[in-house]
Amino acid sequence: MNIDLEKLNGKARTVVCHVYPEIEGGKYPVKRVEGEWIEVVADAFADGHDLVSVDLLFRKLGKEQWNRISMTGLGNDRYRASFQCTEQGNWEYTVQAFIDHPLSWLHNFRKRLSENNPQEWALQLKIGIQFMEQLQERYPDQLSVLKQWKLELQDRNLELACQIACSEKLEEYFRNYPLIDNPTRHDKVLAIKVQRKKAGFSSWYSFFPRSAGKNGKHAKFKDCEALLPRISKLGFDIIYFPPIHPIGKKFRKGKNNSLDAGENEPGCPYAIGSELGGHTDILPELGELKDFQQFIQKAEKLGIEVAMDFAIQCSPDHSWAKKHKSWFKERPDGSIQYAENPPKKYQDIYPLDFESNDWQGMWQAWLEVVQFWVGQGIRIFRVDNPHTKSFHFWEWLIGQIHITHPDVIFLSEAFTRPRIMEDLAKKGFDQSYTYFTWRNSKWELEEYMKELTQTDRKEYFRPNFWPNTHDINPYILQTQNENQFIIRFVLASTLSSNYGIFSPVYEAMYSDSIPGKEEYLNSEKYEVGNWSWNWENRLTKTIEAINQIRKDNPALQFTNNYRRLQIDNGQLMAFSKVYGENRLVIIINLDAQNKQSSMLNTFPEDIGLMGYSQFVVKDLITNEQYQWHTGSNYVELDPNKWPFHLFLVQPGS
Repeated sequence: MNIDLEKLNGKARTVVCHVYPEIEGGKYPVKRVEGEWIEVVADAFADGHDLVSVDLLFRKLGKEQWNRISMTGLGNDRYRASFQCTEQGNWEYTVQAFIDHPLSWLHNFRKRLSENNPQEWALQLKIGIQFMEQLQERYPDQLSVLKQWKLELQDRNLELACQIACSEKLEEYFRNYPLIDNPTRHDKVLAIKVQRKKAGFSSWYSFFPRSAGKNGKHAKFKDCEALLPRISKLGFDIIYFPPIHPIGKKFRKGKNNSLDAGENEPGCPYAIGSELGGHTDILPELGELKDFQQFIQKAEKLGIEVAMDFAIQCSPDHSWAKKHKSWFKERPDGSIQYAENPPKKYQDIYPLDFESNDWQGMWQAWLEVVQFWVGQGIRIFRVDNPHTKSFHFWEWLIGQIHITHPDVIFLSEAFTRPRIMEDLAKKGFDQSYTYFTWRNSKWELEEYMKELTQTDRKEYFRPNFWPNTHDINPYILQTQNENQFIIRFVLASTLSSNYGIFSPVYEAMYSDSIPGKEEYLNSEKYEVGNWSWNWENRLTKTIEAINQIRKDNPALQFTNNYRRLQIDNGQLMAFSKVYGENRLVIIINLDAQNKQSSMLNTFPEDIGLMGYSQFVVKDLITNEQYQWHTGSNYVELDPNKWPFHLFLVQPGS
């Protein structure tokens, strides 16, 4: 290796390495939401025996001045510090280390005091005074304080001067006002993407707007408005609509994905585009653009945001299929290849060809679609199957949108292989669908939570837990009772700070499926649903209560504070979530049929109560209270009463 001495500071003797978090060597940013903390650790050391001081430097991008925090030594040359991301935007951080000569002097001086060598002591005091003089040049606002220190080190009483020089007070002063010379900085400045709080804490309610009417008639946005008070009462803060655009007629799908659609069948909303318009138009049966805007405004008044489905695909009737034929895969006979995921076939949908020679024009067109809806007030997009489109495209598109609208949230609907899901998150997606839908046993759930919250995934991958979706009717909910729907809801809404349900089928506990498949029979993807929209049952009461508890308890507004608790029964899952003085213990009976009991181990470090041997737990659903103590406590859950405990933990007896 050829090292250019002209570019090298040979006086720098420290080394900084192994900075964490660092995603792929700094290629991608770490993710946080405003108000959230980031903990940084790093290794730092130097030659010889001088003391090393290590600083965490951070700032919002564009600021000239770095904020500096002294990092705490953890032993074995590892250091740690944290800072709070106080506002939305792009932030950056790095780590620097330097030989701390004043602290090294003080450390060695303390050792020399035992030698009873007044001559050496006097010399050491002169060295200390030199440091004071150097500090006067660095910190002119400390001039009077430093003069006083110098006077005290020049005291005629040598022993008293030595005691002052070796005091904890002077050591603290040197730490607060370091003499930084020849520092070594980590070779990378690392990025943090700080987003609004809803990126990290949200409750999604999904339904097909055309099913919001009565007696199975095609609904309009006006009918959806009538549902807003109920959705608000249930406690949801995001409503997600599948596509609301004109639907193609060519190869239109009928009931249960039939190839023979009747004359009055509405078609699948994902077959986007007809003579009535494309991705920036509204299906006339739902209303006009002004009606959609009015729905958005009325939802906002109730504290609800509207999320749109962004599906990059076209029906054969979409104008782009003729105007931009090069954007699609053309077969030898001149026809366009329709979408397939064998054995599934989607004859009514054309996928885009991301190897098109006109890829730049295509990218720009999709960017303009998103920009159009952002202009209409949409700030949340659920992206359909992003893993079947170019990853580089997503990095570019999301980056472009966030330049002018950093508050826009993109949810990745990619139920695919882990590395692909991870890469989409790194490329910019703010939330991600997960495997929770298929994690059923205690072991599966605990291992998955460990993967999400105790590996570097926690730094960039924000999970969003869905017990069901309009595409997926999981086996665990098929032919199950109300208890199972409650169990899956409570798991999703307490394990993850972001979760969602597809309703009204979830509230109605509808679980009829196509035999042998995780698909709903009579799916609303192919027909208008006929629902009462007035359910009140134990499940809806649970939904309303849990959503309020989530809003009242900051510990449930984060995912990575999950901590597994030891409970011996394989049907009982227990974990804690702590945020400051807000401490929660959640126990869930995974057996929807039978009562289960066990001893739960509760240790202070697991529940944020260090120093306490006794504490009170209050069930936030039933208001029952129990006196618990460090060690084992008895738990019993009957699913036919309540299949879970959601305990608020408070110190004392």
